[in-house]
Amino acid sequence: MPSLRTGRRRGPLGIAAGVLAVAAIAMLIFAGTGSAKPNDAAAHSRVKAGGTVTMALPPSTVVNYIFPFMGLQFFSVYNISYMQQNLFRPLYWFGRGSTPALNPAISLAALPKYTKNNTVVTINLKPYKWSNGESVTAQQVVFWMNILKVQKLGWAAYSPGGMPDDVKSVVANSPTKVTITLTGPTNPGWFTYNQLSQITPFPMAWDISATGQKAGSEACGKAPYAKVVVKTDKKNSKVTPTSPEAKSCEKVFEYLSRQSGFDPKNPKAPNNSLKTYATNPLWQVVDGPWHLTKFDSAGTFTLEPNPKYSGPVKPKIDKVVMLPYTSNAAEFNALVGGKIDVGYLPYEDVTSPAKSPLVPGKNHPRLSDFNIDPWYGWGIYYIVPNFNSTGNNGQAGKIMKQLYFRQAFQLLINQPLYIEKLNKGYGVPTYGPVPVLPKNPFATKFAASNPYSYNPKRAIALLTAHGWKVDPKNVTTCADAAKCGVPAGTKLQFTLPYAVGSATTKQLMEAEQASWQQAGIKVTLSVGSFNTVIGNAVPCTGKSCTWEMAFWGGWIYAPDFYPSGELLFQTGAGSNSGSYSDKKNDALIKDTNFGDATLASWQNYLVTQLPVFWQPNQAAQLTEIRKNLKGVVPQNPLQSINPENWFFTQ
Repeated sequence: MPSLRTGRRRGPLGIAAGVLAVAAIAMLIFAGTGSAKPNDAAAHSRVKAGGTVTMALPPSTVVNYIFPFMGLQFFSVYNISYMQQNLFRPLYWFGRGSTPALNPAISLAALPKYTKNNTVVTINLKPYKWSNGESVTAQQVVFWMNILKVQKLGWAAYSPGGMPDDVKSVVANSPTKVTITLTGPTNPGWFTYNQLSQITPFPMAWDISATGQKAGSEACGKAPYAKVVVKTDKKNSKVTPTSPEAKSCEKVFEYLSRQSGFDPKNPKAPNNSLKTYATNPLWQVVDGPWHLTKFDSAGTFTLEPNPKYSGPVKPKIDKVVMLPYTSNAAEFNALVGGKIDVGYLPYEDVTSPAKSPLVPGKNHPRLSDFNIDPWYGWGIYYIVPNFNSTGNNGQAGKIMKQLYFRQAFQLLINQPLYIEKLNKGYGVPTYGPVPVLPKNPFATKFAASNPYSYNPKRAIALLTAHGWKVDPKNVTTCADAAKCGVPAGTKLQFTLPYAVGSATTKQLMEAEQASWQQAGIKVTLSVGSFNTVIGNAVPCTGKSCTWEMAFWGGWIYAPDFYPSGELLFQTGAGSNSGSYSDKKNDALIKDTNFGDATLASWQNYLVTQLPVFWQPNQAAQLTEIRKNLKGVVPQNPLQSINPENWFFTQ
């Protein structure tokens, strides 16, 4: 398997070598289709200016957070990729053609340069403007870093040892140049794809702490990074601002969060700000190609072109209207009724199975005006176990920590069967933490061999050997505490909430529920909206930490695009929902990100350890695109959308 050691060498790399390291990751990881389909060139000659594109959101999915700095409960594709990034551009844009590669053409900055043994990163910004006339500047990058320094534990993409822990200084050398000095050598490719990728410059219009304040009234936005001083406790569980500048950043963060509907001091309070998203002056200051003109609490929202957008691709259509649906059936009826331009074919309505995961079968006969295109994400699907759960009379988390139990549970998941029967061939199995699609050199042969292929007899034997009295008709009970690892009498019974809306997801959960019952593992299913399920499945400890498992689909590797796992599986990471912790795993991640190791060692280890329960990686959706609407394909595997590329033809 090809490695990226060239981009990770500890020895001194010059500027050119540092840039090449970043480019090397793009070429090695993301080799694939990077251009539009052949008929697009001809279509451009028939552009019909203007028009409204209606796009369907997945069932029971509601966009519910606008401020581009959020905790795990709001860290969804729909909040980030469908809305936030179309309004507020990240420093670097990822997704080129059908690959997740860095796209320099529409990024706010040129490729970063690495010098001094890969400890100094220099970023040169392009001449972008905010809609209020502000320039996008180096100090606005510092503004974001200042907020991160104070609020790293509230940022879902934080992982211990990454930014800001590995940052020594951040300096705005000029309006267009920022220099980041690190505490030690880094991998240029990893740092670009998994650290710089997180940054979204903040306008000085956001440097306020109360409604009505003049832009830039606080000290946070203008403060040098060195002036923002914080104190972190030994457990890395609390960050306390100590300098006036740091305290200002805390006030700014709290204000912007509340304006987005989340109160850091009352995190359980409902979001009452949704109806203000399109009218609040804060969120009208945009540097992306779009701005928000309508938004309602039901989740319908409208994007219209930002007339002052300074990027290279200007919108050609008049507006994009995002439409939420309560179910697949409701969306399908709207689709065949001609009310949607970009929608999706529910799996339950597929009439012709896929010829292969990437080659669709014939489209539904009632959708003759549409082209179908399967949309696979650069990610993995899984059920999350909560290793700290106090559910099941305080024993759920302790059971999850037993590797033999996780092995038995995984052995009862028949991924190939579910892909064939439920997903109609539109999918590939997930056996480890590295995506299989788009094709890449990192998914190892060992992971593909699936050490836990479906085997009920082996699952039952594992439980029996570890002291459980298996009862397939009722509930398996621990008979020997010394072997079980939990008290005698403990039962294998759990509650598994999953995101509602898809009949296929319901069928999958019920099929797996029946399969687990073969070993006497009683799983009670419950349903909730996507936002509710991900909002509850967050890292926790103590008596109130009662959730046991959760399933909402999986994870798109974003904004950490290189699939090295620190964001999901490292101890204490912001998106480590189930609080998985393993010292060897942490060491392998560190060696991958800061040393000379490839992904293979870490990946193969985690395949065997089962930090989550792997699920079929189905196509995220079978996208239906009206035939006279062009520019939608190839679809970005990061599930980002670029409506500025879309246009109708004559």
